[in-house]
Amino acid sequence: MAWKLDDSRPIWPQLKEQLTMAIVSGQYPMGSPFPTVRDLAADAGVNRNTMQRALSELENDGLVITNRTAGRTVTTDKELIMKMKMETASTYIDEFVAQMNAIGFSTEEIIQVLKEKEAK
Repeated sequence: MAWKLDDSRPIWPQLKEQLTMAIVSGQYPMGSPFPTVRDLAADAGVNRNTMQRALSELENDGLVITNRTAGRTVTTDKELIMKMKMETASTYIDEFVAQMNAIGFSTEEIIQVLKEKEAK
């Protein structure tokens, strides 16, 4: 996984966001084994405790399930995955619309630009 971390905010929320994206996009399919804390931390170049905090949050959200003997797996809850996918999309759309508004586009103009882009 290509990690993109910056110093502008705490690392663990960035890890959580990127892992959430990997789950909802299917990079880690539903029901599949999830990498260990050690492997993920080494891959991201972060402390294991930092990665553990991100994984604990994923567990709290229900995206990752811990099985004492089998490690972690990705949830099989399709509705939860879809809910998280829609929340992620909504965040991206809000950011996009705010940026377009900042450069002077109205909602109607944004829609027109998207339609023209799709037609190409």
